[in-house]
Amino acid sequence: MFRFLASLYRKYAADGDRAPGGMENPGYRSGSLDSLRHRPSDVVEDDDDDEMVDIAGATLDFSNTDDDPPLGSGDYEQRGSRAGSMNSNGPGRLVDPLEDPLPGLGTYEDFNTIDWVREKSKDRDRHREITNKSRQSTAALLHSVSDAFSGWLLMLLVGLMSGALAGGIDIAAHWLTDVKEGLCLVGFWFNHEHCCWTSNETTFQERDSCPQWQSWAQIMTGTSEGALAYVVNYLMFMVWALLFALLAVALVRAFAPYACGSGIPEIKTILSGFIIRGYLGKWTLIIKTITLVLAVSSGLSLGKEGPLVHVACCCANILCHLFTKYRKNEAKRREVLSAAAAVGVSVAFGAPIGGVLFSLEEVSYYFPLKTLWRSFFAALVAAFTLRSINPFGNSRLVLFYVEFHAPWHLVELGPFILLGIFGGLWGAMFIRANIAWCRIRKSTRLGHYPVTEVLLVTALTGVLAYPNSYTRMGGAELISELFNDCSLLDSSQLCSYKQSNVTSGAGVGNGLADRAAGEDLYTALWQLALALVFKIAITVITFGMKVPSGLFIPSMAVGAIAGRLLGVAMEQLAFYNHDSAIFRGWCSPGADCITPGLYAMVGAAACLGGVTRMTVSLVVIMFELTGGLEYIVPLMAATMTSKWVADAFGREGIYEAHIRLNGYPFLEPKEEFQHSSLTVDVMRPRRSDPALAVLTQEGMTVGEVEALVEGTRYSGFPVVVSQESHRLVGFVLRRDLLISIDNARKRQEGVVSASQVAFTEHAPPPADDAPPPLRLRGIVDLSPFTVTDHTPMDITVDIFRKLGLRQCLVTHNGKLLGIITKKDILKHMAQIANRDPDSILFN
Repeated sequence: MFRFLASLYRKYAADGDRAPGGMENPGYRSGSLDSLRHRPSDVVEDDDDDEMVDIAGATLDFSNTDDDPPLGSGDYEQRGSRAGSMNSNGPGRLVDPLEDPLPGLGTYEDFNTIDWVREKSKDRDRHREITNKSRQSTAALLHSVSDAFSGWLLMLLVGLMSGALAGGIDIAAHWLTDVKEGLCLVGFWFNHEHCCWTSNETTFQERDSCPQWQSWAQIMTGTSEGALAYVVNYLMFMVWALLFALLAVALVRAFAPYACGSGIPEIKTILSGFIIRGYLGKWTLIIKTITLVLAVSSGLSLGKEGPLVHVACCCANILCHLFTKYRKNEAKRREVLSAAAAVGVSVAFGAPIGGVLFSLEEVSYYFPLKTLWRSFFAALVAAFTLRSINPFGNSRLVLFYVEFHAPWHLVELGPFILLGIFGGLWGAMFIRANIAWCRIRKSTRLGHYPVTEVLLVTALTGVLAYPNSYTRMGGAELISELFNDCSLLDSSQLCSYKQSNVTSGAGVGNGLADRAAGEDLYTALWQLALALVFKIAITVITFGMKVPSGLFIPSMAVGAIAGRLLGVAMEQLAFYNHDSAIFRGWCSPGADCITPGLYAMVGAAACLGGVTRMTVSLVVIMFELTGGLEYIVPLMAATMTSKWVADAFGREGIYEAHIRLNGYPFLEPKEEFQHSSLTVDVMRPRRSDPALAVLTQEGMTVGEVEALVEGTRYSGFPVVVSQESHRLVGFVLRRDLLISIDNARKRQEGVVSASQVAFTEHAPPPADDAPPPLRLRGIVDLSPFTVTDHTPMDITVDIFRKLGLRQCLVTHNGKLLGIITKKDILKHMAQIANRDPDSILFN
């Protein structure tokens, strides 16, 4: 594809995302260099809401950059003055950025898109230089070896750090969840399970009860029975839930607004080349780690799996600063972030292979083979680290280990496909309902009171969840209970069957023969039905609040409940109708025919697939998650059915829907462009727009260039031979232009507003009384990507997707006509889909 494109068009993309032709960049406030500098003091002094933008439930401050910006005011002044002092060529020397690189050149502003082609070209040049030098000396050879090994070392550090954090999050969340119900008298730091491990007074029937663990009613009133004890436990449950939720939202709001939400929509956008400084910074990592524990422990209908992807990417971004080739190259850094996304899923589910496939299928924009190997290695290290910590206390890596005793039968594919249909319907409904609720949050006063919203939802969740034991327990515990395969010795209410008198060989050995449901089981089914309705409703309003919130566990819980209900129904149908045509021949009396836990597992996969539209990675995650390797076919059937049904209502998954809701410049690779428009229909300027703002290669003064920059908000300008011919020479970035002029005024004596600016290789000789010229040939991209005005838009869109372009110049017979940017394409696609084109907020 690259060769085909290269044969049609010119070989490199120009830098500059916001460009002439009416496309304005809100990130630029003025034409001066000061507009490019971040002012950390604004964070403290200015709380004006006009400076804040709501993204994915986070309040984003344009002036707050947690990551080091590429150009800081103090740093730039010092480096510029040092460079000036080292210039020994005298005051008359012409400063050429190509010969003497300036600090800040080639970097990107916040909320802009990188140039993939230029970044990859820079990395190739760097690697070529290191390889050539390695033949000259031993030290250079060692440097070349260390440079090649640095990627693997970085993956090792990312895996170790992410695995350790995930283990700590699991342990802390389990402990705080149990604290809502009681306390361990031996040591308050023990959760319920660990507290009763060493007890000698635990009975088999009441294995979860021991004298060392006491409920809050026992601690306060001395009794665990009666109405008073129930009320005390209820109130303490609510108090702890509200406290955890309040701490979570307060910490997010005060220290790291980016720490809220799932993080996966933003990760996808960042991996596509968009820059959100601070989103993967150290404060985001610290606050997200702490508040994720608090949010999960509060009992809200959310999970920690999605946010763990964000946590792993934060670790990778921070560790990238230890290695020069990743710190200075945005494309190389995104390769590391793709591997980190795999690490996040690996530690979230104990599924390293599924994590690699998740990164490849769901989040990554550019995923070369080298990244695949490194993702696999990093996921392996993270899984090993998590296994060493053993947060689940079961000596297993998997979160929901299952051991079903009966194989599935071909007849059961029908119910499995029904679960797939339910998952697709649930996914489509949830996406529409959640996006509608998020729009209400954005457009009403509800969005101005995030703390109140979180506390109200937490209170509503706690009040409705506590009376039902299946909604009171955590999401992971609920799913584990639903996946459980019953035995005669199982004390779970879901395993309350009547004892069967059938003594066939199939039922004697393991006690797992299908039996008639008991009264407690019917009670549990009613509770599960109520829990299903509750989970469906409460998850819609919970996802997107200003606390860390994942969607994997709530979606799986909905599917697992529906699957368990259907599984028990099938089990009873087989028990009472084993002579019918459907069950005759494979389900004899006393045999273990139907496994309700398997239906719960298939339902969980179907609902998660309906929401996220994952397929291959989801199936692999599910069998790694449960250890049920022989049940891949039911999982595949349900997952594929779920995707087909959900796609019938809309092809967007929940993450793509949130990307579009927040106006990110993300070109979805899965979305096909089927309109027959041409490039001339989309490019700027349009007929009603002002003329194209261009620079000429000769004849303009510094004052004229500065006036052009200050009078526009474009982030780049085409360079032409003359205003009359409009023959294209190249493209120059606004940022590089301002830095070069500002630096020249400091380092080159005599540069004033009347100085001539030359974008040619040799500046014309100045007149005797004229000030020295300023040569800026080095900052011009001499090979910008161009298309003709009659190029079909489907080809243009494909070029932007495949090469990650920011803009493309439009020509006619070699004459510059206009420019088309990524934002222009997104707006055009929004208009075709009857959406608001102004919803695309960023460049």
